[in-house]
Amino acid sequence: MTVISSDLVRQLREVTGAGIMDCKRALQEADGDLERAREVLRHKGLAQAKKLAGRSAGQGLVDAYIHAGGQLGVLIEVNCETDFVARTDQFASLVHDLAIQVAVRNPTYVSRQAVAADFLENEQRIERERALAEGRPAAVVDKIVAGKLDKLLSELCLYEQEYVRDEGPRPRRVEELIQEAAAQLGEKIEVARFSRFKVGERQAEAAGEEESA
Repeated sequence: MTVISSDLVRQLREVTGAGIMDCKRALQEADGDLERAREVLRHKGLAQAKKLAGRSAGQGLVDAYIHAGGQLGVLIEVNCETDFVARTDQFASLVHDLAIQVAVRNPTYVSRQAVAADFLENEQRIERERALAEGRPAAVVDKIVAGKLDKLLSELCLYEQEYVRDEGPRPRRVEELIQEAAAQLGEKIEVARFSRFKVGERQAEAAGEEESA
């Protein structure tokens, strides 16, 4: 069995926030490879989060993030199952990190399930027509359209975005970040809603509405 140093365990904990024994077991399974150990923890977290998915989340926190200078702000509500978990530092830190994610990446929806079906159908039609007009072989058009749609959703949907604080060759998606936290805390966690405010954006929207009227 590979001998795992306390320094390796510490490094993995700093990156993932997982418990000491979980990190040690993941590193042993990955033969001391930090990146592989992250994947081990990630897959275990995803499996655990799926078990929690059907439960009700009626507690949680509302957090506000105001960017330096007061020109940009976010309000976000994140739910969990119990008031006990909602009061933990880990949950509060997750909620604040998600508020920062919204501020930086400006998603429109929480998840792809929230995107209107007619919008997706229209985007699919546009991308299909574009691919055919470019002379792409019919056999690969479906794959091209699916790839374009996934890329669009990774920009529009909070859960699909890459987590802005992750570094390395394979950043986690926000949904994976939430699922890992759910596995560690033992409760279902979900983003209920968010709003992003930037000084001047409302005036620009109103001007656009006037021009189109």
